[in-house]
Amino acid sequence: MSVVIVTGGTFGIGRAITAHLAAEGHRVVALGLEGRQLSSIAEKAIPGFEAELAGRGLEAELIQADVASARDVERAVARTLELHGRIDALVNNAAIGPLGTVLDTPEADFDRIVAVNLKGPYLMARAVLPAMIAAGGGRIVNVGSGAGWGKHNMAVYSATKAGLHGLTMAMAYDHFHQGVAVNMVIPGGGGIVSGMSLGRLGGTRTDDDVARLQASAPGTVAGRPATGHDIAHTVAFLLSPGAETLSGTVIDVGCFAGQGGPLRPPPSDGGSLRNPS
Repeated sequence: MSVVIVTGGTFGIGRAITAHLAAEGHRVVALGLEGRQLSSIAEKAIPGFEAELAGRGLEAELIQADVASARDVERAVARTLELHGRIDALVNNAAIGPLGTVLDTPEADFDRIVAVNLKGPYLMARAVLPAMIAAGGGRIVNVGSGAGWGKHNMAVYSATKAGLHGLTMAMAYDHFHQGVAVNMVIPGGGGIVSGMSLGRLGGTRTDDDVARLQASAPGTVAGRPATGHDIAHTVAFLLSPGAETLSGTVIDVGCFAGQGGPLRPPPSDGGSLRNPS
């Protein structure tokens, strides 16, 4: 199986991706920060996640690293090569997303959001691509957002996710003939539980706050909100032999987030949206 680095891989969506890939037999190195970041409730996740993995009979290397730091990125990549001798895939999942317009986003917050959400994937890709190219190819999956098409009160977050979309497509072109596939996955459907979504809500990871997050979500065509597990299954597909011809592809795991959405909520009378009169 593949050697995979997952950024933001110790909490929320990234945690689900790490666990799922480990369960499939991939050798996973997950990067995360133990200190709380802007707009996120994620913190002190590594010890509990290590215990969870051990309890499930799974293995993954969990490393505290800041993707916005070139030194941290180089250290994490060097550790991966030391452990496994190669890097087959990278999942750029780490992101922060404070709400705000350009008028109420402090410059320091702007710099940090861009550093994590856009500079981070650039630094990670730049660090792993030489090993992938030398080995004859690899896979990069970037986790995007429907906000990349512009969303209310998400000015800087939207700008970084739009930038990540452009970076994804440019890398797909640039490294096509080197056998490196670069694709994007977009969480959608509203109500997906992550450190960021709960942080924006001002909540915690309790059942009440999760229910509050999902209460007004349009959900997915499956009749429920998307979960981190749904994202993980899609990432796993993009790392599989079944996706070997795909590059420059966007997969929307939800409801129309990739088209700028959102889908309107279901009618309050319980009627169907599938066959409107």
